[in-house]
Amino acid sequence: MTGLTAYGVLGTFTWRMCATVLAAQSVLVFFGALVARGLADAQGAAAASSYLLVGSGVALLAVLAAGLMRTPYGVTLGWLVQAATFAAALVEPAMLVVGLIFGALWVVSLVQGHRIDTLQASRAAAE
Repeated sequence: MTGLTAYGVLGTFTWRMCATVLAAQSVLVFFGALVARGLADAQGAAAASSYLLVGSGVALLAVLAAGLMRTPYGVTLGWLVQAATFAAALVEPAMLVVGLIFGALWVVSLVQGHRIDTLQASRAAAE
């Protein structure tokens, strides 16, 4: 699986796909934080505010990673967002579905984006 990287500069098509995945993921992570806070508050748990703060932080990290996708460490932040989304399933089990869907989209964006960037570069070199 070429293109599956944890650090480095991505091709133009790849970073655009990855940034789109992270931007959409940030919205769902924030909604998941709201749900976790609401459920914890309804049960009288003291951690309700913490769930919202941490979830909002992960959502902001996703937006930051999307914005930094052109830089070498943008993809690293993207992987951290994927891991944090899976970790959120410990608090709100429905986040496992979000993590699986967006984790798959993330991997497909990296692999297929790299393939398309390579194809575009070879076509440009042939011209």
